Amino acid sequence: MELSKLYKKGRTISRKLKHPYCAAVIVAAGRATRMAGTDKILTKIGGKPVICRTLEAFDRNEMVDEIIVVARQDLLERISELCAAYPKVRIVVPGGESRLESVCSGVDAVSEKTKLIAVHDGARPLVSDDVISNTIAKAAKFGAAAPAIAVKDTIKVSQSGAVDATPDRKTLFAVQTPQVFDCDLLKGALQNAADKHLEVTDDCSCVEAIGMKVQLTDGSEENIKITTPFDLELAELILQKREEA
Repeated sequence: MELSKLYKKGRTISRKLKHPYCAAVIVAAGRATRMAGTDKILTKIGGKPVICRTLEAFDRNEMVDEIIVVARQDLLERISELCAAYPKVRIVVPGGESRLESVCSGVDAVSEKTKLIAVHDGARPLVSDDVISNTIAKAAKFGAAAPAIAVKDTIKVSQSGAVDATPDRKTLFAVQTPQVFDCDLLKGALQNAADKHLEVTDDCSCVEAIGMKVQLTDGSEENIKITTPFDLELAELILQKREEA
């Protein structure tokens, strides 16, 4: 290849890799109440603890600049030991009594140069490089983004046990993580949620509560959250399929 063409190609690649400084906050402070006594974060899949699989995905992603891990107080030492193998991990901090408190703990620990924050469930160990990168790129453009997949099942709304409504399935999406936001936007949204004692199950809800739209990107059916023992079996099958590909 001619030097001029090589130079142009190099500049193109360089432009593609440029991005706002992004900190990933990995939330791994849950109690795993549906895991029949198993600590899902430290349970091994494919021979490695779930948290290590998650950290690997973010540590190797070129658009992630640092990682903050939020862990339960009783697992701080053990998870800190595991994190030593991943250069981008900046610090491990203790979580709170709720997910909101744990996310706030992680967000408070990001470095001052952070422009984007990617919040990810520590129990989603199979997130792909594309899902991470595409969500960060969209958040860099719009301020807030999250991966999602279309709902396949017909959903019923019920408050009393009877069917109250059947929403149009074409309008329903299951949202995953990482959910990525402008740093100042997320901090303000989290503070608002805390001040108003909002019951939120994800960070998009916090941002939506202050009137900001969250853009959706393509998620992946393999980006499962380990919640029950069956999910561990499914994760093993996904890993096996990847290794055979």
